[in-house]
Amino acid sequence: RIFVLGIGFFTLCFLMTSLGGQFSAKRLGDSPFTIRTEVMGALESRGVLRRMSDMLEMLMKRMDILARLENSTDFHKGDEARFPLDRFQPAAGLMERIQAIAQNVSDIAIKVDQILRNSLLNGKVMEGRRDQCEVPRDPKYPDCAGKVEWMRARWTSDPCYAFFGVDGTECSFLIYLSEVEWFCPPLPWRNQTVAVPSPPPPPRAQAVFRKDLARLLELIGTGKESLSFMKKRIRHLAQQWLRAARRLEQRLAGRQRDQKHILVHIGFLTEESGDVFSPRVLKGGPLGEMVQWADILAALFMLGHSLRVTVSLKELQSHLGVPPGRGNCPLTSPLPFDLIYTDYHGLQQMKQHMGLSFKKYRCRVRVIDTFGTEPAYNHEEYATLRGYRTNWGYWNLQPSQFMTMFPHTPDNSFMGFVSEELNQTERQLIKANKVSSMAVVYGKEASIWKGKEKFLSILNKYMEIHGTVYYETQRPPEVPAFVKNHGLLPQHEFQQLLRKAKLFIGFGFPYEGPAPLEAIANGCVFLQARFNPPHSSLNHEFFRGKPTSREASVSSQHPYAEDFIGKPHVWTVDYNNSEEFEAAIKTIMRTQVEPYLPYEYTCEGMLERIHAYIQHQDFCTTSSLPPSPKTKSPAMQSSPSPLALSPNSTHLVWSPSAGWAPQAWPPVASLQVWVSEPQHTCTETCRRHGLVCEPTFFRFLNKEEVFLQLSIACDSTEYEMNHLYPAVAENVRECYLQKEPLLFSCAGHNAKYRRLCPCRDFRQGQVALCRDCL
Repeated sequence: RIFVLGIGFFTLCFLMTSLGGQFSAKRLGDSPFTIRTEVMGALESRGVLRRMSDMLEMLMKRMDILARLENSTDFHKGDEARFPLDRFQPAAGLMERIQAIAQNVSDIAIKVDQILRNSLLNGKVMEGRRDQCEVPRDPKYPDCAGKVEWMRARWTSDPCYAFFGVDGTECSFLIYLSEVEWFCPPLPWRNQTVAVPSPPPPPRAQAVFRKDLARLLELIGTGKESLSFMKKRIRHLAQQWLRAARRLEQRLAGRQRDQKHILVHIGFLTEESGDVFSPRVLKGGPLGEMVQWADILAALFMLGHSLRVTVSLKELQSHLGVPPGRGNCPLTSPLPFDLIYTDYHGLQQMKQHMGLSFKKYRCRVRVIDTFGTEPAYNHEEYATLRGYRTNWGYWNLQPSQFMTMFPHTPDNSFMGFVSEELNQTERQLIKANKVSSMAVVYGKEASIWKGKEKFLSILNKYMEIHGTVYYETQRPPEVPAFVKNHGLLPQHEFQQLLRKAKLFIGFGFPYEGPAPLEAIANGCVFLQARFNPPHSSLNHEFFRGKPTSREASVSSQHPYAEDFIGKPHVWTVDYNNSEEFEAAIKTIMRTQVEPYLPYEYTCEGMLERIHAYIQHQDFCTTSSLPPSPKTKSPAMQSSPSPLALSPNSTHLVWSPSAGWAPQAWPPVASLQVWVSEPQHTCTETCRRHGLVCEPTFFRFLNKEEVFLQLSIACDSTEYEMNHLYPAVAENVRECYLQKEPLLFSCAGHNAKYRRLCPCRDFRQGQVALCRDCL
């Protein structure tokens, strides 16, 4: 009897659970795309109710039989001591409950049957409407039919489609493609809200320079050695950031600045990208990228913008509003950020998870790119056709969206980093404590020292050599015995070492790191090797695969120090010439130098530069493409050029009598147009005239009449995709104009062409900005 009661009660619970699951999983009206599934589910639920009612009735009959057996036998005789009757008293109560439940189930079945009849009628109406869904033939939506065909075959490939309501029916495809994506026109039978003029957006909050960095340290978070390193750096430079912010605030004199909502996603620190940097922070690994990211975070925060910082893919998806699935669908809501600062790893992660929204919002992205990305590598079609495709390029971004550590590629924006500034007291102490016979070698990894015995032996004749090579206690590094190796030093101890040393010497690697600038800022002379021929992706493994050729530009270990600082602070010599190398050391020992730091690498210089970028760089506003010969109108052909020959010169400037000036940044008043020599890049050409190449100005000189103004004879003029254009092949009098604006480039040269180069002036100590750019 107890067994029968248990089985009955278990059956009752199981059936009620099944019924509840049917109703909870198959709610009517959950989605406009699930009518057929809901109706079938409801029919199944009605069957479950009937089966449950039948089983309850059977259970009651069996319990009634047991009751009769109990009354007609002597079942309890002699056993009352062992089985008292009160143990079976609950059975009567259970019978009453089962009877009540059975009655309720019967009532529910009747009500469900009525609901289902009504829903079936409505379903037939909707099914008729569903059957009427045909792919619209609208010339404004030429891709609609192809997208519907793709959805028929692949809609189950990503759960995100079901998340947005797609269920495999034609109407669900069309609703998704018209309301979530934008490949099909809206369906007329869908509820369309009447367009009501939206109220003007509220005024943007204004950015206010911050007075404290504590909140930024909280935003950065914990859990990684790399994050700890960045926070230590920010704390160490906090007072310098605060002083720089006050100075810039005074210079801007209360100018209005909209506060931007900015996401900073450091992709190379995510677990999904491997995060090879964090474990090596304390083992001599490269710190340049983390130095730069720490300074970017500090600058954005001090400028008063609203920040979110992520170093995990999960956090990135949450902040962006990525729907569940594999990343093929758009975001669930408009992007809540005005700007996103990330790196190549983060860019790849965003593309994988944002679907079509990536193309829509990529104009808001700024990519921190140490070595730069040249236009020839950035343009996907061109890179594929011309052999410039690499693992890191072909993003079709505006080249200025890539931001470099040094200003070696004018096609990209110069982001930079900061070095510590010295006050007057510190300068005096350095001058008093300098040891003229002390040298520090640039390089924390033992591999950098291999094969350098010849240079070290010459240097050891004149100077005491110090190193900062990482090593484990049981395995000291393989460096010469006469080298005093301090091991890997904390940043402040490394600074103290530099303040005593006279010479900071590089052996060719690493390229373009922050340490030489720190050494120069602490009163050292930096000695480096000249590369002949210059290193590039064509002849050196390190640059191979990077989206930049750097042809003729990597002429030394640190081209910026060579070109923008130079003697007496920077000496670049041929290390293969022992006499030149030894003579340089002797001269350096006799030379007195003061600590020097270029303004663009101070906290104020970086704040000024990033402020200008945020205020003026806008890659989301579409610009008109250069007209092709077939589309040019007579009016365009006859319009006078706003450029004019500079007096007593052979270059063009913006004419004061032009009568108009476009809303361009940098301002067009800084423009100068020069013609390169064959085999010279525009970067090189502008530098020879004391200027900087400015790629945003190419659009103003990409015209036939500019050749005439420069007295260049053209027998023919063609529009083509080539990163060297506009240019002229003088030997055949053929002129070429640029067909694709993304390929305007300051880089690149060819012996066949003389290029038209847009140059501009620049602020003293701030090459990224023209004189009137603030």
